[in-house]
Amino acid sequence: MQSTPRRLTTHQQAVLIQVLLAFPDQQVDICFSPSAGDAPSYARDFLAVFKAIGWQVTGPESADLPDGRTASLAVVVREEGNLPACAEALRDALRIYGIEVKTLCSNGREIAFGSFVLAVGAP
Repeated sequence: MQSTPRRLTTHQQAVLIQVLLAFPDQQVDICFSPSAGDAPSYARDFLAVFKAIGWQVTGPESADLPDGRTASLAVVVREEGNLPACAEALRDALRIYGIEVKTLCSNGREIAFGSFVLAVGAP
């Protein structure tokens, strides 16, 4: 049975933009699982949000999560317990819509201090 591809609605994008405007000049990388069919387009939805608020964005690019872990959507940070405020706001805003976001440690991937990677995995 095929599931409906994940998308951010226009309303969800507008809310995320309003929430994240409080965090100017952020840096984020976006990656997506090559095995998730809807992941590239879902990643582009987040790219549109981040670009609209003027964040410095790299990606989206095809990449697996650290250590082969799985998550539908994850915020990958440099070190455990060091979630930037902007990533925390993103996670909390997405939870309003029932979109869960895991927090993962990069385990070797170079992530600039204060930034994060948004990883889109399989649903």
